[in-house]
Amino acid sequence: MALSTNLGFPRIGANRELKKALESYWKGNSTADDLQNTAIDMRMQHWTLQKEAGLDHIPSNDFSLYDQVLDMCATLGCVPERYGWNGGTVDLDTYFGMARGNAKAPAMEMTKWFDTNYHYIVPEFEAGQDFKLSSTKIFDEFIEAKEAGITTRPVLIGPCSFIFLGKQKDGDLDPPDLLEKILPVYEGILKKLADLGAEWVQIDEPMLALDICEGAGPAFQSTYKALSEAAPGLNILLATYFEGLRDNMNLAFSLPVQAVHLDLCRDPHQIKDAVSIVPEHMMLSLGVVDGRNIWRNNLHASLEMIEFVESHIGKDRIMVGPGCSLLHSPIDLDLETELDDNIKSWMAFAKQKLGEISALTKGANDGKEAIASVMEASDNVVSDRKTSTRIHNPAVQSRMNAMTDDMLNRESPFPVRQQAQRDSLNLPPFPTTTIGSFPQTPEIRKARSAFKKGTLDERAYESAMKKEIEHVVRYQEEIGMDVLVHGEPERNDMVEYFGEQMDGFTFTKNGWVQSYGSRCVKPPIIYGDVSRPDPMTVKWTSFAQSLTEKPMKGMLTGPITILCWSFERDDQPREKTCKQIAFAIRDEVADLEKAGITVIQIDEPAIREGQPLRQEDGAAYLKWAVDSFKLSCCCVADTTQVHTHMCYSEFNEIIDSIGALDADVISIEASRSQMELLEAFVAYKYPNEIGPGVYDIHSPRVPDTASMVALLEKAEKVLTPEQIWVNPDCGLKTRGWAEVEPALKNMVEAAKIIREKRKSAAA
Repeated sequence: MALSTNLGFPRIGANRELKKALESYWKGNSTADDLQNTAIDMRMQHWTLQKEAGLDHIPSNDFSLYDQVLDMCATLGCVPERYGWNGGTVDLDTYFGMARGNAKAPAMEMTKWFDTNYHYIVPEFEAGQDFKLSSTKIFDEFIEAKEAGITTRPVLIGPCSFIFLGKQKDGDLDPPDLLEKILPVYEGILKKLADLGAEWVQIDEPMLALDICEGAGPAFQSTYKALSEAAPGLNILLATYFEGLRDNMNLAFSLPVQAVHLDLCRDPHQIKDAVSIVPEHMMLSLGVVDGRNIWRNNLHASLEMIEFVESHIGKDRIMVGPGCSLLHSPIDLDLETELDDNIKSWMAFAKQKLGEISALTKGANDGKEAIASVMEASDNVVSDRKTSTRIHNPAVQSRMNAMTDDMLNRESPFPVRQQAQRDSLNLPPFPTTTIGSFPQTPEIRKARSAFKKGTLDERAYESAMKKEIEHVVRYQEEIGMDVLVHGEPERNDMVEYFGEQMDGFTFTKNGWVQSYGSRCVKPPIIYGDVSRPDPMTVKWTSFAQSLTEKPMKGMLTGPITILCWSFERDDQPREKTCKQIAFAIRDEVADLEKAGITVIQIDEPAIREGQPLRQEDGAAYLKWAVDSFKLSCCCVADTTQVHTHMCYSEFNEIIDSIGALDADVISIEASRSQMELLEAFVAYKYPNEIGPGVYDIHSPRVPDTASMVALLEKAEKVLTPEQIWVNPDCGLKTRGWAEVEPALKNMVEAAKIIREKRKSAAA
């Protein structure tokens, strides 16, 4: 019989219980026991849900209080020296210190998990570092489920991917040496799991979906030989996802494991090669349900794929599951009581995807007739989406067809624009600004929520927002900020806010997914052609500009980021959807300029994560991504300064494309990496202006002036003074005023010190 399986379940809770418990603990309003009790309740709910859905293999250790890679760091004792860890079991204070920083040490670096909007904590490898089992989490959770009558399949980040995901902070450490050091810990984990009664373990090696170097093959071979011998009776499922195996397929199937998982949502074509070379002793785990989007499965197409595999290897060697962990999906569509019924009928969240997995497994085992009603409903949805007049807008299609190359270029090259902007804006050297948002206080959220519910009228709502905008503007003037922002109190989320004002989008009330730690986002859903009926930001930005003589920066989210941070259409190429969004943003840019706003920031933090994982696919994506950004802004005069912002991504591989965006100013995350990210811009000889972040807003620490001066001095060594702007790493929305006020004062003071030092040096 084919088996139904899952790779992981969302951990935040249907009502964001984990977020609330974490933030309560961090604020000192609850105890560690309170937090752990909430975690236990949530795990049990999720295991029970999967058991009731009929799944044969249910994961454990997929739950995390912050991040699964951070959990692996704790398990291996991979704790940077600066946290003063005592070498025993990694405690909560050390764990959260690594994630968020503390009074003594900054947080570990954070970056995007492959091409998703989930962020993971980057492991740090130091010279002379040893590894040892330093957390019992994986065993505790297996026992917890077993005592409840559920034998789970524990999940581990694989040793090869763990090393690949990390960074060497000092010393010259070869990956094979690191593997040799951590392998005994992995072997001990597998032995202990076998002793506890585990029958299967899931080892995630997503790096097999990437272009890997030749030396990686032997490393995988020796690693998995050792793991298979560590606990001979324990079956290993090697899980790959986010892309097809391609040239790594022979390697994956040569490893001594009992099953290999394939993401057939990302690469359905790989199944033909897989069935031709899979060893006779090995099972295939078929990822046919999309774990990263919210559209209902085409059961007919998926069952055909399963039947194809069955015809080659038999149903008893098949597992049916999602393409990847359901971590990236909202939890329960049943909670969406206000969604349009027709559009809702096209969707499935994590809970519903479990039902799809079970239905497909039943269909594989008992035939299509056993799921006839479910198949009919699926076929009806497929037909409805294809023919729905709600999806296609002739006016949008006509505008797309009329697009020309002239729309993708500014009037003059950057040096001409730079001088025009300097004459117009008259900014000092090392100009200061922020990335856009200011703290969203409980009062702001309460007013916005009341307005949405209809309990606060429009006049009172606007009054509350204008009061907050004036407070933010006056504060920036008081501390001497050079280019101001209005603080965005009216915005719930940098993507959702814009999607709410564009056609082709719909929204959920409870469709939350985890971005990092307690940070959750509620992605918009793009279901049809996109357009902008009316101006979206002009009113608020114009009001803010009326309060000050200093330049006020218009704040927009770029087309690539809106695309990547939404649940996007799966019925047309991504490029087409992105350019539709770009036209909508272009209209907003033009209206801002007409209103007298001459500094406009179009944030594109997702440009790197949107890149395909395989190099051979990258050029086509980067071409249309760059074109989309330029389409959104290349309609303004030379005197209008276009900014963009990017954060928590590795830029080296796409630096040419970042240069091709031709933004006048780019601000980037740089403080956590101690300005390491600037190296890409130096090697490329980036000609435009750059704001390397000097203040890590994802940590509650308030950086002092000296530390920011030190970072700016590092930047001066690799950039010309004329290029450098001074700004935080990211928006300040998630921080409190008690942190923001002193941090920004210190930042402005750091800019003044640097100006004076440069002035003295010139004299």
